[in-house]
Amino acid sequence: MSGPDLVLILRYRKAVTYGFHVLLGALEGHETTTRYDVRFGETPEATAAHIRDALAAGAKVLVLWSFYSPDAAALAQELGRIRELADGPSVLHVAGGVHATAEPVQTLDAGWDVAAIGEGETTLLALVDAGGDPAGIHGLAYRDADGTLVRTGKARQRPLDDFAGFSLRWDRFNALEITRGCVYACRFCQTPFMFSARFRHRSIGNVRWHVDRMRERGLRDVRFITPTALSYGSQTEEPNLAAVEELLASCREGIGPHGRVFFGSFPSEIRPEHVSREALRLVKRYCANTNIIVGAQSGSDRVLDAAKRGHGTEEVRRAVRLGVEEGFRINVDMIFGMPGEGTDDVQASLTLARDLADLGARIHAHTFMPLPGTPWRDAPPGDVDPATITEVDRLSQRGALYGHWQKQRDHAARLAAAAEAYPRPGRSRTILPTLPLGE
Repeated sequence: MSGPDLVLILRYRKAVTYGFHVLLGALEGHETTTRYDVRFGETPEATAAHIRDALAAGAKVLVLWSFYSPDAAALAQELGRIRELADGPSVLHVAGGVHATAEPVQTLDAGWDVAAIGEGETTLLALVDAGGDPAGIHGLAYRDADGTLVRTGKARQRPLDDFAGFSLRWDRFNALEITRGCVYACRFCQTPFMFSARFRHRSIGNVRWHVDRMRERGLRDVRFITPTALSYGSQTEEPNLAAVEELLASCREGIGPHGRVFFGSFPSEIRPEHVSREALRLVKRYCANTNIIVGAQSGSDRVLDAAKRGHGTEEVRRAVRLGVEEGFRINVDMIFGMPGEGTDDVQASLTLARDLADLGARIHAHTFMPLPGTPWRDAPPGDVDPATITEVDRLSQRGALYGHWQKQRDHAARLAAAAEAYPRPGRSRTILPTLPLGE
């Protein structure tokens, strides 16, 4: 039997394995006449070697990339290195993920041949069916032979149940995505603007199918990917605790007596206004985690209102108190350097951080990054003044604060520079100096 017509090479990095596993899950359930192979490029050198091998066999090559906005510049350099090691007219480098979706032209100018826009499952399947030819496939941006930009629109969104959430065929597992999209359109977050500002939930029956497969493979831990854990089963801002309990009970039963279920901990979080004794006791009843993540983001009600968070600081304090009383260790996400922050807002955030730490919480500190695809894409990069750095360091030395907030300051500056190079019509950074901020 002759070799494949098409070789898919995943630039397989630890930071983005979940997304690739979902694509592989969709692929293994798809019937196609295209003879294809999948290979994993775990380093630039391995990726280049796979390209050379595929070209030697006469196959067309799609190199699939996925990355977050802070990584875009570094991976563009890596792409250049790989092209130096292996390239040819039948090789297409395809970038997907939130950055490519939000900044397709920037992505193409950085060196990728194709930018995948929106959800990747249907786009990848169509590319495979077409033998790797992007012409006429929805969900792409690329330049034709004359250099003209071609945009085919976003890919079709389908129910999560239509595709497996991980790959049995390639034995690649991950936390299971149970909700995609988010009704809370926070101005700093890419999720609702990539997947739409509504919830799409994986059904409990479909979740259970995945858990049963995990147990058959000897896996013991069930974790979930969701933008807001206690929104599972809801289409509004109100939690549906009956749906949450049904989900957790089914997973607890499915994974068996030696397995564990984790909910409201990494890689997901709980909104502070959703925290209640009833909800916390559901987690205690069915789950193994003794910690939960609460998204506070700021200690200033003014900043929270400008960010369209939909809650205030009192809900954060209440959530932490309830969580501690119910025996949980609470990790609280906070973002420093938000657009329009004044001295009073910074002090309010530091006060909240100290108060929550005194209650026993740990602060997961971030620096604001103007992420592509968000309403605050054109905001100034987040920065932290020396006095704030000193106070944050004190909390860190107490063991009450952690995070990569200092590294994110550098990322923020790079993202802001990229936004300046690719201005959006009618947008200017000068409109964002003070609160309240424009849409």
